[in-house]
Amino acid sequence: MKILITGGGGFLGSELATTLLNRGKLNGPSGNQEPIEEMVLIDARFAMPQNDPRVQQIVGDISERNVIEEAIGSSQNISIFHLASMVSGECEEHYDDALRVNLDGGRNVFEAARVAAGRSRVVFASSIASFGGAAMPSPVSDMAKQTPQTTYGITKAICELLINDHTRKGHFDGRSTRLPTVIIRPGKPNAAASSWASGMFREPLNGETCELPVSRDQPHPMTGFRTVVDSFVALHEAPEDRLSDDRAYGLPAHQVTPAIAEKALNELAEEKNLALGQIEDAFDPRIQAIVDTWPTAVNGNRAVALGLPEPPPLKKIVEQYLEAFGQAE
Repeated sequence: MKILITGGGGFLGSELATTLLNRGKLNGPSGNQEPIEEMVLIDARFAMPQNDPRVQQIVGDISERNVIEEAIGSSQNISIFHLASMVSGECEEHYDDALRVNLDGGRNVFEAARVAAGRSRVVFASSIASFGGAAMPSPVSDMAKQTPQTTYGITKAICELLINDHTRKGHFDGRSTRLPTVIIRPGKPNAAASSWASGMFREPLNGETCELPVSRDQPHPMTGFRTVVDSFVALHEAPEDRLSDDRAYGLPAHQVTPAIAEKALNELAEEKNLALGQIEDAFDPRIQAIVDTWPTAVNGNRAVALGLPEPPPLKKIVEQYLEAFGQAE
C-alpha cells in the first residue's frame, strides 16, 4: 500500500513517518495488514532527508491542488494522514493565508482522496481549538457544540465536518483526531499560541530561560508526542463498523498548569541530576487572549473506548523527550 503524509517534514509528520516505516504495514481496504511499499511526504520544507528507498519527499504547497494529485498518482490503495496546517498564532495574524492553507488545502486533500482509485482512508489532525465560546463546558467532550473563537479553530471544525460528509457520501473513509497541545516539541519556539506549553519544559531542560506568556495557574490539556503518533495509527486501524457518524475523536489529555510542569521538572531534575533553566513570567495579553478561548480540560473517553491510548504520566512524557532528543549541548 501507499502512504501520503501532508506536513511530513514537521515534527509530528516526521515522527509518524518513522513509526510507520518501522512498523512496515497497515490495515488496507480489505481489513487485512498490508505492507507499506511507498510513502510520500509533502511539506513546505524538510530539515533532513528520509533515508529509506520507500520514501519520496515533495516540497510543495497543499493549497495547490496539483501537488496533492501528483502525490497520490494512480495508486489504488492509499492511506492519507493530513497533518499540514498553519498554526494558531499565524492564523490570527494572517487570515487569508489561514483559509488558503488550512481550509482550501484541506479541501484539496479531501477532493483528491475522493477521486482516487479505490476507497482511500483519510486521518485528519484536528484540534481542541475547534471548541470555544461562552457555552463551552469543562471538560469538553466530543458531544460539545463547536463554537471556536479562533480562525485556526474554525478551519479545523470545518474540515472535521467535511470529513464526516465525504464519509457519509462514500467518497472515502475519513477519521479525525482532535489533538490537545502536544509536548514536548524539540527545536525553537514556533508561532503557535500554545508554543509555551513545550517551551516551559524544553527551555529549562536545555539550561535556558523560558519566558512564560500566560499565567502560572493557566490549565491546559496536554499529551505526549508518542501518544499522538500512536493515536494516529490506532485511529487508522480502527474497524469502520466501530465508528459513529461523527468521525472526530478527541484524545485524552492531562490538565497541566505551568506550576504543575515546574514541579514535575524539579522532581525529575533531582532524580537525574539535571541543571535546569528558569521559567520567568513574561505575560503576553495577545497569547493569553487566544488561550482563554480554548478548553482547559478534555474528556477523551470516546477515543479510549475505541482503543486509542491514554497519555503516560507527565514525568514519563518528559523522559520520552529526553530519550528521543536529549539535552541541548
